[in-house]
Amino acid sequence: MYDVFQTDRLIDQWLSEDIGYCDLTAQLMIEADDTGAFIMNAREPMIAAGVEVAARVFKRYDPTLTVKVLVKDGDRVEPGAVLLEVSGTARSVLTAERTALNIVQRLCGIANETAKYVAAIKGTSARLIDTRKTTPGLRMLEKHAVACGGGLNHRLGLDNGVLIKDNHIAVCGGIAKAVERARRQLPVLTKLEVECETLDQVGEALNAGVDLIMLDNMPLAEMAQAVKLVGGRTKIEASGGVKLATIAAIAQTGVDYISTSRINQASANVDIGLDEAP
Repeated sequence: MYDVFQTDRLIDQWLSEDIGYCDLTAQLMIEADDTGAFIMNAREPMIAAGVEVAARVFKRYDPTLTVKVLVKDGDRVEPGAVLLEVSGTARSVLTAERTALNIVQRLCGIANETAKYVAAIKGTSARLIDTRKTTPGLRMLEKHAVACGGGLNHRLGLDNGVLIKDNHIAVCGGIAKAVERARRQLPVLTKLEVECETLDQVGEALNAGVDLIMLDNMPLAEMAQAVKLVGGRTKIEASGGVKLATIAAIAQTGVDYISTSRINQASANVDIGLDEAP
């Protein structure tokens, strides 16, 4: 889910960055009244994400273009599948082409990577969640892509929840004091999470009555002990160094959530093209 108003502001920046003063090639090579019809197609298996955003790029640049989206975000598509159709002034389509492709390739890549991690923990009670380690300016859309791939969103931003980490604890003089200070003015519907590196800290956080405990870079054996210690009294998130090769074992410890930045940072853009319609 994303806000179209905020998305349009981003699109304006992307187009300005790519076009500059004008698309010199299109201006020199294509007549102003030339028209064309094009299709955006998948060239490899993928999960659709950001196709509507790509469509908005074309319409934002030239509202006279006709754009038809043929898939929904979250759909699994095969090579050759047509994601959208765009027709109208040829100059406009070709000028906006790269910007539209860049964003949809990026978001589909994140959705694909997310789906791999989700599949790896299928059959367990653990759910995959993302982090705030996103591309500056693209957080809203990258988190949307995670959701398209079957993952869940962690905090959308620093104002979206309280996460007490090691440095906060150090400044406050301990977990109990840090939680007490946070609780004084915490909005009533806002969750409070504490990062723990040891079993002793897990006990402290549990006694402090937190809503969520994050196990930070904790070995699997200790992670399983932490789950047993908590005994379902609060939710547990595992984080730190999570990879596709290790996530299944982490899920088997019984944690509720597993967070990783790799679904964003290690994802590869997918191959999508824009070709003249047959």
